[in-house]
Parts: sequence; C-alpha cells; structure tokens
Amino acid sequence: MRVLESGHANSLKNGVIYSPQEEKRIVKELNDQAESNLQEGNLYYVVSSRWFIGWQRYTEQEGEDCEMNGNTADLPNPAERPGPIDNSDLILNVNGGDADNLELLRTLEEGQHYVLVPEEVWKKLLEWYNGGPPLPRKLISQGAINKKFNVEVYPLSLKLTDSRDNSQSDISFSKKASTLELYEKVCALKGLPQDKVQIWDYFNEKKQCILVPSGNKTLEDANLQMDQHILFEVRTVGEVSAGLGVLSTGNELALVPMEPSRSAVTIAGGPSFTNGYSTRYSSNLYSGLSTSSTAENGGHDSNGSQKKKEKGGLAGLQNLGNTCFMNSALQCLFHTAPLVEYFLQNYTDEINKQNPLGMHGELAISFGDLLREMWSSGRTSIAPRHFKGKLARFAPQFSGYNQHDSQELLAFLLDGLHEDLNRVKQKPYIEMKDSDGRPDEEYAEECWRSHKARNDSIIVDTCQGQYKSTLVCPVCNKISITFDPFMYLSLPLPSMTNRTMTVTVLYTNGVGLPMPYTVTVSKHGCCRDLIQALGTACCLKTDESLLLAEVDMLYIVYDHKIYRYMESAMESLSSIKDDEHIVAYRVPKKLGLKKLEIVHQSTEKKLLGSPLVTYLQEEPQTVADVWIAITSILSPLRKAHVPLSKNHSEKENGSLSGGNDETENGFINDSAECKCSSDLPFQLTVTEDRLSSIGRQIDDDYVRSSSFLRVTLHWTDNVHELYDISYLEDFPEVCKSGFTAKKTRQEAVSLFSCMDAFLKEEPLGPDDMWYCPNCKEHRQASKKLDLWKLPEILVIHLKRFSYSRYFKNKLDTFVSFPIQNLELDKYVKEKDSSNVPYMYELYAISNHYGGLGGGHYSAYAKLIEEDKWYHFDDSHVSPVSEADIKTSAAYVLFYRRVKVEAKSEARG
Repeated sequence: MRVLESGHANSLKNGVIYSPQEEKRIVKELNDQAESNLQEGNLYYVVSSRWFIGWQRYTEQEGEDCEMNGNTADLPNPAERPGPIDNSDLILNVNGGDADNLELLRTLEEGQHYVLVPEEVWKKLLEWYNGGPPLPRKLISQGAINKKFNVEVYPLSLKLTDSRDNSQSDISFSKKASTLELYEKVCALKGLPQDKVQIWDYFNEKKQCILVPSGNKTLEDANLQMDQHILFEVRTVGEVSAGLGVLSTGNELALVPMEPSRSAVTIAGGPSFTNGYSTRYSSNLYSGLSTSSTAENGGHDSNGSQKKKEKGGLAGLQNLGNTCFMNSALQCLFHTAPLVEYFLQNYTDEINKQNPLGMHGELAISFGDLLREMWSSGRTSIAPRHFKGKLARFAPQFSGYNQHDSQELLAFLLDGLHEDLNRVKQKPYIEMKDSDGRPDEEYAEECWRSHKARNDSIIVDTCQGQYKSTLVCPVCNKISITFDPFMYLSLPLPSMTNRTMTVTVLYTNGVGLPMPYTVTVSKHGCCRDLIQALGTACCLKTDESLLLAEVDMLYIVYDHKIYRYMESAMESLSSIKDDEHIVAYRVPKKLGLKKLEIVHQSTEKKLLGSPLVTYLQEEPQTVADVWIAITSILSPLRKAHVPLSKNHSEKENGSLSGGNDETENGFINDSAECKCSSDLPFQLTVTEDRLSSIGRQIDDDYVRSSSFLRVTLHWTDNVHELYDISYLEDFPEVCKSGFTAKKTRQEAVSLFSCMDAFLKEEPLGPDDMWYCPNCKEHRQASKKLDLWKLPEILVIHLKRFSYSRYFKNKLDTFVSFPIQNLELDKYVKEKDSSNVPYMYELYAISNHYGGLGGGHYSAYAKLIEEDKWYHFDDSHVSPVSEADIKTSAAYVLFYRRVKVEAKSEARG
C-alpha cells in the first residue's frame, strides 16, 4: 500500500490508500467469505453500477507500475481512481426523506443500474472512498421446494389508511415479515395496544379480510402487493366485524375472509383455509357463467347484488406491479380451448400431490381457480393475487416487481401444470435403449411409450410433440439418434447481419458544427469497422482519425460527461447499446499533443450539452493557451453578428471566428495572441474527476503538469449571449427505439424461414461437446433436428432476445406468420397412414413491446365461438381487427390443429 499526500487523504483513514490490485484482492476475499456463509438476514448493499464499473476499471489495471510515484499518470490511458461512492442516481428522494429509509427508483435492474455487495465489502469501499448514501438490503430465502437466497432489493411498501380520519402514510416491510410484526409497527406508530386495533387487507381500497397478528404468517403468505392499501381500525372490546367468524387455532386467530378468496366455482372448495374439493360444477365451455366473484376482484355491485350475467373469457387481469408478462402468458393459456374445457370440469382425481417434481397440486389448483374466475366474471377485471403468491412460492425467480419474460413463465407453467396433474403417481424406472439401426418409426414409438409411462397429463395430451435429434461424430462418423418430447418450439430469427448506428461527429479544431451520421456496419463487427464507415461518411482527412466516446445523457452522475473513451479498435460493437449516445471526435494524427476535455455547466450548477475535445501542443504552456483553444473550438457556435467584446473585436477576422488561421493540422497553435482571462466572458474551473467539479481556477502549474487537461466551462449569461449551446444538445441515440410495434415489411422474414433455421444442421458449440461412445472422447458433433410428431396445441416462441458477454439485444424483426392454414406437413417426418395434414390456426399471441429489461407485454386472443379477436392489455380488454394482430411485437404464437379432410394418396 502507499500513502497519499495530505491534500488527497481527506476521505481515507490515516491517509492510507491501497493499490488497485490490493483493493481488488481484498474485495474478492470478502466476497468469497460472504458467498460461503449465506444466511437469511445477511446484509447486502446496493451500489450504483456507474460508480462500481469505474472502480472495477481502476482495479483491473495490470502491473506494479500502478504504484509508481504514488500515481498512475505515467501509465498509458490509466483508469482514474474513482471519487466518492455516489448512489444518487438510484434513489427517488434524492433531496429529501429519511436518510435511513431511502426509496429506490422502481425501474432499476441489477447489473445494468446497480450491483449488490456484501456488508463487509461495503464497509471497505466506504472506508476507502466515503460517499453514499448507504442502501442496505436483507438476504431472504424464497421457494417452497427448491429454496434459494435472494437479496430483497425492493421491500414491500404499503399504504396505511387510518379509518378514523382517512389519513394515509407509507410503511415498508420485508415480504418475509410476519403479520405480527406488521401489527407491532402500526400499533407503535399509532400509539395503541394490539387488542384495540384490527388491520384489514384493503386491496383496491375494498375490505378483503382481516390480517390477524401471527408470528407464523408472512406478509407474502397474505398475498399483500407492492403499494397496496391496508386499513387501520380501532375496535371496541368484544367487537367482531361483519363477515368474519372466529376460528380457534391455538393462541391465535386464523385468517378469515369476508367472502371466498377464490371464485365460487372453484373445485378446491372455497376459502384458502379449507382442504376439500368441490365437484358440483360443470358447464359448456363458452356459456356465460353466473357466479359470484371475489370481493377483491370487484365481482359484486356496491349493494351486494350479483352482476348481470355476461359471457366469459373477456375479463382483464390487473397489473400487480410489472406483472404484464404474467398477464400476457395467462391470457394465452386461458384461451386455449382444451385447457379451458379441462379446468372447467372436475379434475380432482388428477391432482398429483405426491409428485416430488410438482408443487403438491397447489399450482394447478390456483391456476384452475383463476381460469374459472376468468370465465365466470364477465368483463370484470380480476386481480390475480393468489396466483401470483403461488408463483412466488414455487418459482421465486418470478417474484418481486421487475419485468420478466412471458415465454420463460409459460415454460414453467406448462411444466408445472403437467407435474401437478401427472396421472402417473409412481414413475417406473425405464432404461432407454439405443436405436441400434432400427427403423425410425419403431424406435420413435418406443421412446414415446417410455415417455408416456412416466408422463401422462392434459399437458402431454395437448401440448407435447416429439422431435428427432441426430448427432454425427466428425471423426468416426458414429450416428446417434434420439427421439425427445417438446412442449414448445423456440425458433431463431434468421440472422440480421447488419446494424444501423447513428453517431455524432465533432471537430476538435473549431472548423465546423457537430453532425450526426447514420452508417450500416456488421452487428458482429468491432469499433474499427464503425470508425471506417464514419470516416467515409464524414470525409475524414488523411491526417485525421476518429476517437469514439460514450456521452452519458441519461444518468444523474455522469450526465453530459464522457463516460468512457472507446480507444480499442477491436472492442466489439455489441458493447454499444441502442439507447446510448456515441460521439466521434476528429482528432489529429500528429504526435506530441495534449488532450483538453471541456464540459459545460450552467449557472444553476447543472451540466449541459456534449463535452468538447481539442488538442494542444505538448510543450510548456500557460492558461492563455487554454483560453485560445476554448475560444477557437467554440467559434462555430457563435451567434451571428454578435462581437465578443470591444477588447476582442480585432479577433473577429482571425481563427477565433473561423478557426482557420490559428489551427494547424487539427491542433491549436499557441502562437496566437491571447488577452488575459479577465477580458474573456468565460469562467473556467478544473474538473478533477467524473463525479465532481472542484471550483478551483486553472493555473499554469496545472496546465504544464497534467498530461490530460479537463476543465469545466461555466455558461454565464454573457456566454449565452455570444454562443448557442443548442448545437451541443439533443444528440441522437445510436438507434432510436420505441414502444410502438414496427410493421416494416422490408425487414420481414417468414415463419417458415425461422423454422428452416431451427431445423438446419449445425455443429455443436465448443461448450456443448458430445461424448462419442466409439471414440471415447468428447467431439464437436454436428446436430440435426427434425419434427417427428406435432401436438394439438403448437406453441411457437420467436427468439427475439439475444445475449452475449457484453450485450443484450432485442430483434424487432417483423415475422410474417399465417393466421389460418399453417400447413407443416413438409416438416413432419412421421409417416401417417391417415394422410390427415398438419394444419393449424392461430388463436393467441403474447406480444412484447419495447426493449430489454422493460417494455410491456400484452396478448391477442380469439374467442373461437364468436370468431372475434380481442386485445388483452392488463385490465383493459378491447376488440381488435384480425388484420391488426400481425406486428413485430409478436413474441409467442399459439396455434391449434384444425380438422381437415385427408389428402389423396396421389398427392405431391
């Protein structure tokens, strides 16, 4: 370790600072210790990714030279030591609120906006860098079957309504907090004993049920949702609220709802505290169901009378906090005819509670209850709280309030429903045999029988098909054939090889205004390819090159500053996201120049515009040279017919206006006369780092001693009178995207081309080698998939999301898919003696609008009896024309096989 000079040690204990490598080692050791001792209740801290990435770059510097003379200035392009930890870009109440109860912005994503560090790592970072504010979060255990630890980044926020005066206040708890803890905190807040109060689940501002204080029931178990209301009431001794009974369960009261917590048509027998099943219901699939809905779902009129009977299948699903992905997937399944028929009947005998791979039947019951409510509530919007609770219990990866993937949820639901409804109670052990040259028909049938012997459910009956997988060893040509079941097809979109990128090019010698250029490059290319394309577009001179940089226009911390220079020509373009702002500076190739970076600040201390970059000769210089450089580079921004000042009128015809006489080969010539800084309208201070601008004036010592000058230009009223900052604002994103689904037929690919890409023979990846039984070694075999048999319900997933080490991307390619008459005979290898064609009709679509980590999901679904399409957008349901359902937002397609006459033997 090394000791800083006293002027730089204010934020460190005893003025001691570790080298980058030592900091990295210490943090790694502390991380490893935390990972080896995961316990519920451990503290983790939320840290801004912007700051943490800077720290990572600083600590990833190679070599012992980082410690030379106590600084890194002599290294080529050294990463700066970051300033104080700054989490201000993560919190909602930056300038107010309780420092111990700061609220995070709801749109944050781990990795993109923040990282989580163990408590001991936070303590070290705080010791080394100071800053904050601290954002501690607890580690909780989730999952009823496969428990896993998660950091609860967003605690449960509830709106407490006091029935006495209707006042409201916000309180926060862990979702794992008990209802007893809820009572303790609320009673302490109100100054009343527990036996004098009762707290209601007040979801949708309607009384659902009383939350009874219990140390064994968590707020998650009670299905409380983020930002929902709870109602505080003071009761008299012996008072029992209307609609409630008292159940004795030892020393505490059981949770008793006002009305059944699920639809009255449930086969699971009403309220959640019962264990029996009701078998009294059966109905025609599409007839209107006249039943009572739950109180939470608003199924009754205000006077308690039942609503008028309406047709089912048109109920919306309320968004419970970024649950549009769930609502979209559920609406598609709720309009899958075989599933609707099945769950509207009595399926009691098929619930498999003993299956270790299932969820004790709870997922199937909750799904069935919600489906029945959906088909019985007319057009009333439903809040799927109970189902969301079950989902969080058995699939914690979908818990919380972040956006998730509707296809991943669909995969979990189909598999989970299958296991909960598996008719096979005891799965036999079956040893799979090789094909050994047998005919495909014989071996495929044997594999299917073996699969059905262990897996037999409504999901297998309707949604599972079979494909043939062929592996060929590249060395010995050994052929391995297997026949495997599938629940859905994930089709790749044929590779779009090119990418359109918009970059703003800026001069560094003050001879022109910034200009955006849109170029087309290989999406798998590198920065060198982008530089070459831009150089051609902007007519780059032979003595110039381009320096790419990312200017952060989106975040508070680096707003309007250069976040990073992309100086490696081989950096992958996949590291540049579509919503970033990239600039390219035209820099001189001449050696021996000193870089000057200029950021702009208003009188309100807010940064504005895009930074400018220019170059000075690397020789003894003074502050006057910096003034000349800044005046010259700003010259294109000069407002017409406005002189600088009386003192500078003689410069009007020089390069301070035109940028020609005082610039040579792209750098500022310091031979020009310069007035003293007091004559100029500018105020300059030194920018010490990316996080703060220290208000000390620049001086000759700073100019001469620094290899890289960074200054802040303060835009006073006088400067605004002379120059137009708007030329440096509103630079375009790399690729502008929006929530509106594109219908650009020019980029269209057909569903059949996606199917061809899926079935194309290709080599296995180096991380997915196949063990050849002949060679006794792992080989990079070639793999070929073929469809053997197709199911009644065919689910097709369009793989719009792509992931790499540096980048996640979404393809908005328009896929042209048939609505009727999707014939797949040519893809099916099974020989069917009946010659009945594999003909399909579209009945539902899960749509995704926008980009990764956000956006919005909705669904299109067809009421088959009406032959009409509807748009299900969370709670809102509206008719939609069949002509409008084909968009580039289509993500998961649902097809049903239709009965058509057998083809003639003489076909083809």
